Amino acid sequence: MKTAGEKIAQLTSYDFTTAGIIDRAGIDSILVGDSASNVMAGNETTLPITIDEMIVYARGVARACKHCLVVCDMPFGSYQVSREEAVRNAIRIMKETGVDAVKLEGGTEMADTIRAIVAAGVPVEGHLGLTPQSIHKFGGYGLRAKEETEARQLLADAHALDQAGCFAITLEKVPAKLAAQVTSEVKAATIGIGAGPDTDGQVLVYADALGMTQGFKPKFLRHFADMAQCMTQGVQSYIDAVKTGNFPNAEESY
Repeated sequence: MKTAGEKIAQLTSYDFTTAGIIDRAGIDSILVGDSASNVMAGNETTLPITIDEMIVYARGVARACKHCLVVCDMPFGSYQVSREEAVRNAIRIMKETGVDAVKLEGGTEMADTIRAIVAAGVPVEGHLGLTPQSIHKFGGYGLRAKEETEARQLLADAHALDQAGCFAITLEKVPAKLAAQVTSEVKAATIGIGAGPDTDGQVLVYADALGMTQGFKPKFLRHFADMAQCMTQGVQSYIDAVKTGNFPNAEESY
């Protein structure tokens, strides 16, 4: 798709039912993101989610998808300790979920680990810029690589991931001009989130994109539906039908 100049559309999903809807709608890729820590479990960061939890979510998504490429995040702690443990956990995710690839965060320091995972037969998507698993190091969720030194490092990191064998690289919250430069210089497809229009594709958390998340509206986010309102109205209609005795009616009874 990158070679053909066709933009790549990626959304997150964490369960069988939602993934089936997104897949049937024609999405190119679903990311079973460690953002499940926030969306599904209500945690403030992505750090608490475990590999066992990710496997449960990813297995349901993979079972639902008949069309799209499914990528599973490797959660915090599952690949940082050692290269051998990273390979072992990547293989476990692939074996126990049925997904097509894994994703992990980090730049040059992760290149050898990525190379080893790819050598084991597991496709890898990288992740640069704002890497949420390193939020305590960054001290916040602000724009990354806006200064020249960090921008040069991000570019070097992108080349390192490309050479290590990543088929795609997520670029999160980096200046659009820098994201465009990375996209033009690497073979891997770039997937942007808050990285401007010139990446090879875009990714959003489905609950954010479909208007389910309340009180969260960063600059890069566009609402493509208002599912919170739709679901609220549906629930209220159900409550009313039950309380008035309208549901179930004779045709809905055995």
